[in-house]
Amino acid sequence: MNDLVSIEAAARESREVSDFPGASAPRVPGILTFILADVLVFGLLFVGFMVERLGQLELFDRSAAALDVHRGLLNTLILVTSGLFVVLAVHAAREGRAKATRSWLMTSFVVGAGFGVNKLIEYSDKLAHGISMLTNDFFMFYYVLTGVHFLHFIGGMVVLAVLWFRASREPVDGPLFGWIESGALYWHMVDLLWIVIFPMLYLLGAQ
Repeated sequence: MNDLVSIEAAARESREVSDFPGASAPRVPGILTFILADVLVFGLLFVGFMVERLGQLELFDRSAAALDVHRGLLNTLILVTSGLFVVLAVHAAREGRAKATRSWLMTSFVVGAGFGVNKLIEYSDKLAHGISMLTNDFFMFYYVLTGVHFLHFIGGMVVLAVLWFRASREPVDGPLFGWIESGALYWHMVDLLWIVIFPMLYLLGAQ
Protein backbone atom coordinates (compact mmCIF):
# COMPACT_ATOMS: atom_id res chain seq x y z
CA MET A 1 0.00 0.00 0.00
CA ASN A 2 2.80 2.34 0.94
CA ASP A 3 4.54 1.51 -2.34
CA LEU A 4 1.38 2.40 -4.27
CA VAL A 5 1.13 5.75 -2.48
CA SER A 6 4.78 6.47 -3.23
CA ILE A 7 4.31 5.69 -6.94
CA GLU A 8 1.27 7.95 -7.14
CA ALA A 9 3.13 10.75 -5.38
CA ALA A 10 6.08 10.41 -7.77
CA ALA A 11 3.77 10.47 -10.77
CA ARG A 12 2.00 13.57 -9.43
CA GLU A 13 5.35 15.30 -8.86
CA SER A 14 6.46 14.38 -12.38
CA ARG A 15 3.30 15.90 -13.86
CA GLU A 16 3.82 19.09 -11.85
CA VAL A 17 7.40 19.42 -13.07
CA SER A 18 6.46 18.78 -16.71
CA ASP A 19 3.76 21.46 -16.50
CA PHE A 20 6.41 24.09 -15.72
CA PRO A 21 7.42 25.97 -18.90
CA GLY A 22 10.81 24.85 -20.16
CA ALA A 23 11.04 22.03 -17.62
CA SER A 24 10.96 19.35 -20.33
CA ALA A 25 13.82 21.01 -22.23
CA PRO A 26 17.13 20.48 -20.45
CA ARG A 27 20.25 22.23 -21.61
CA VAL A 28 22.18 20.86 -24.57
CA PRO A 29 24.15 17.85 -23.24
CA GLY A 30 27.77 18.68 -22.53
CA ILE A 31 27.44 22.48 -22.78
CA LEU A 32 28.80 23.04 -19.28
CA THR A 33 31.69 20.66 -19.92
CA PHE A 34 32.50 22.48 -23.16
CA ILE A 35 32.41 25.86 -21.43
CA LEU A 36 34.61 24.64 -18.57
CA ALA A 37 37.16 23.17 -21.00
CA ASP A 38 37.18 26.39 -23.02
CA VAL A 39 37.71 28.52 -19.92
CA LEU A 40 40.57 26.27 -18.81
CA VAL A 41 42.31 26.69 -22.19
CA PHE A 42 41.97 30.46 -21.94
CA GLY A 43 43.20 30.23 -18.36
CA LEU A 44 46.43 28.64 -19.58
CA LEU A 45 46.85 31.46 -22.10
CA PHE A 46 46.26 34.02 -19.36
CA VAL A 47 48.90 32.40 -17.16
CA GLY A 48 51.35 32.32 -20.08
CA PHE A 49 50.74 36.02 -20.69
CA MET A 50 51.37 36.95 -17.06
CA VAL A 51 54.55 34.87 -16.89
CA GLU A 52 55.92 36.53 -20.03
CA ARG A 53 54.88 39.94 -18.75
CA LEU A 54 56.87 39.48 -15.55
CA GLY A 55 59.96 38.79 -17.64
CA GLN A 56 59.43 41.78 -19.96
CA LEU A 57 57.57 44.24 -17.79
CA GLU A 58 58.77 47.44 -19.46
CA LEU A 59 58.12 46.14 -22.98
CA PHE A 60 54.63 44.87 -22.10
CA ASP A 61 53.64 48.11 -20.37
CA ARG A 62 54.97 50.24 -23.23
CA SER A 63 53.14 48.11 -25.78
CA ALA A 64 49.90 48.12 -23.79
CA ALA A 65 50.01 51.93 -23.85
CA ALA A 66 49.55 51.72 -27.63
CA LEU A 67 46.07 50.20 -27.14
CA ASP A 68 42.96 52.39 -26.99
CA VAL A 69 41.51 51.92 -23.51
CA HIS A 70 38.28 53.70 -24.45
CA ARG A 71 37.73 51.34 -27.37
CA GLY A 72 38.33 48.36 -25.09
CA LEU A 73 35.92 49.75 -22.51
CA LEU A 74 33.29 50.33 -25.19
CA ASN A 75 33.60 46.70 -26.27
CA THR A 76 33.14 45.62 -22.66
CA LEU A 77 29.94 47.65 -22.31
CA ILE A 78 28.64 46.29 -25.62
CA LEU A 79 29.10 42.65 -24.61
CA VAL A 80 27.69 43.14 -21.11
CA THR A 81 24.62 44.91 -22.53
CA SER A 82 24.15 42.22 -25.17
CA GLY A 83 24.42 39.59 -22.42
CA LEU A 84 21.66 41.34 -20.47
CA PHE A 85 19.34 41.14 -23.48
CA VAL A 86 20.07 37.41 -23.76
CA VAL A 87 18.98 36.99 -20.13
CA LEU A 88 15.71 38.74 -20.99
CA ALA A 89 15.30 36.40 -23.97
CA VAL A 90 15.69 33.36 -21.70
CA HIS A 91 13.09 34.72 -19.26
CA ALA A 92 10.66 35.38 -22.11
CA ALA A 93 11.20 31.88 -23.52
CA ARG A 94 10.63 30.30 -20.12
CA GLU A 95 7.24 32.04 -20.03
CA GLY A 96 6.43 30.93 -23.58
CA ARG A 97 6.46 34.44 -25.05
CA ALA A 98 7.80 33.75 -28.55
CA LYS A 99 7.56 37.31 -29.90
CA ALA A 100 9.40 38.78 -26.93
CA THR A 101 12.01 36.02 -27.12
CA ARG A 102 12.74 36.79 -30.76
CA SER A 103 12.84 40.53 -30.06
CA TRP A 104 15.38 40.16 -27.26
CA LEU A 105 17.50 37.74 -29.31
CA MET A 106 17.55 40.16 -32.22
CA THR A 107 18.38 43.08 -29.94
CA SER A 108 21.22 41.10 -28.40
CA PHE A 109 22.51 40.27 -31.89
CA VAL A 110 22.37 43.87 -33.13
CA VAL A 111 24.08 45.25 -30.01
CA GLY A 112 26.66 42.47 -30.07
CA ALA A 113 27.47 43.26 -33.71
CA GLY A 114 28.89 46.55 -32.45
CA PHE A 115 31.67 44.58 -30.77
CA GLY A 116 32.65 42.98 -34.08
CA VAL A 117 32.69 46.30 -35.94
CA ASN A 118 34.69 47.99 -33.19
CA LYS A 119 37.22 45.15 -33.02
CA LEU A 120 37.74 45.07 -36.79
CA ILE A 121 38.39 48.83 -36.75
CA GLU A 122 40.94 48.32 -33.98
CA TYR A 123 42.69 45.52 -35.88
CA SER A 124 42.79 47.65 -39.04
CA ASP A 125 44.29 50.57 -37.15
CA LYS A 126 47.02 48.42 -35.60
CA LEU A 127 47.93 46.79 -38.90
CA ALA A 128 47.95 50.18 -40.66
CA HIS A 129 50.58 51.30 -38.15
CA GLY A 130 52.66 48.22 -38.82
CA ILE A 131 51.74 46.48 -35.56
CA SER A 132 51.30 42.75 -36.04
CA MET A 133 51.69 39.65 -33.89
CA LEU A 134 55.36 39.59 -34.98
CA THR A 135 56.04 43.05 -33.50
CA ASN A 136 56.86 41.69 -30.03
CA ASP A 137 55.68 39.17 -27.44
CA PHE A 138 52.97 41.47 -26.09
CA PHE A 139 51.30 41.88 -29.47
CA MET A 140 51.69 38.17 -30.13
CA PHE A 141 49.56 37.54 -27.05
CA TYR A 142 47.26 40.43 -27.99
CA TYR A 143 46.42 38.97 -31.39
CA VAL A 144 46.19 35.40 -30.11
CA LEU A 145 43.93 36.21 -27.13
CA THR A 146 41.67 38.70 -28.90
CA GLY A 147 41.71 36.67 -32.12
CA VAL A 148 40.61 33.42 -30.50
CA HIS A 149 38.04 35.35 -28.49
CA PHE A 150 36.80 36.96 -31.72
CA LEU A 151 36.25 33.51 -33.23
CA HIS A 152 34.20 32.60 -30.14
CA PHE A 153 32.28 35.86 -30.61
CA ILE A 154 31.48 34.96 -34.24
CA GLY A 155 30.29 31.56 -33.08
CA GLY A 156 28.03 33.23 -30.52
CA MET A 157 26.56 35.54 -33.15
CA VAL A 158 25.76 32.54 -35.34
CA VAL A 159 24.07 30.85 -32.36
CA LEU A 160 21.93 33.95 -31.67
CA ALA A 161 20.88 34.12 -35.33
CA VAL A 162 19.94 30.43 -35.45
CA LEU A 163 17.96 30.69 -32.20
CA TRP A 164 16.11 33.74 -33.53
CA PHE A 165 15.24 31.84 -36.70
CA ARG A 166 14.08 28.72 -34.84
CA ALA A 167 12.03 30.76 -32.36
CA SER A 168 9.73 31.77 -35.22
CA ARG A 169 9.01 28.13 -36.06
CA GLU A 170 9.05 26.25 -32.75
CA PRO A 171 7.46 26.78 -29.31
CA VAL A 172 10.09 28.62 -27.27
CA ASP A 173 9.06 26.86 -24.05
CA GLY A 174 9.39 23.38 -25.57
CA PRO A 175 12.60 21.54 -26.52
CA LEU A 176 13.93 24.77 -28.05
CA PHE A 177 14.16 26.30 -24.58
CA GLY A 178 17.13 24.04 -23.77
CA TRP A 179 18.97 25.38 -26.82
CA ILE A 180 18.13 28.98 -25.91
CA GLU A 181 19.41 28.48 -22.37
CA SER A 182 22.57 26.77 -23.64
CA GLY A 183 23.15 29.54 -26.18
CA ALA A 184 22.81 32.09 -23.40
CA LEU A 185 25.39 30.26 -21.29
CA TYR A 186 27.82 30.27 -24.22
CA TRP A 187 27.24 33.99 -24.81
CA HIS A 188 27.89 34.72 -21.14
CA MET A 189 31.18 32.82 -21.45
CA VAL A 190 32.16 35.12 -24.33
CA ASP A 191 31.32 38.09 -22.08
CA LEU A 192 33.29 36.69 -19.16
CA LEU A 193 36.39 36.00 -21.23
CA TRP A 194 36.43 39.56 -22.54
CA ILE A 195 35.95 40.94 -19.03
CA VAL A 196 39.24 39.21 -18.15
CA ILE A 197 41.03 40.05 -21.42
CA PHE A 198 40.18 43.76 -21.29
CA PRO A 199 41.94 44.71 -18.03
CA MET A 200 44.79 42.28 -18.63
CA LEU A 201 45.72 43.77 -22.02
CA TYR A 202 44.44 47.33 -21.82
CA LEU A 203 44.74 48.36 -18.16
CA LEU A 204 47.79 46.67 -16.62
CA GLY A 205 50.17 48.91 -18.50
CA ALA A 206 48.15 52.04 -17.69
CA GLN A 207 49.15 52.09 -14.03
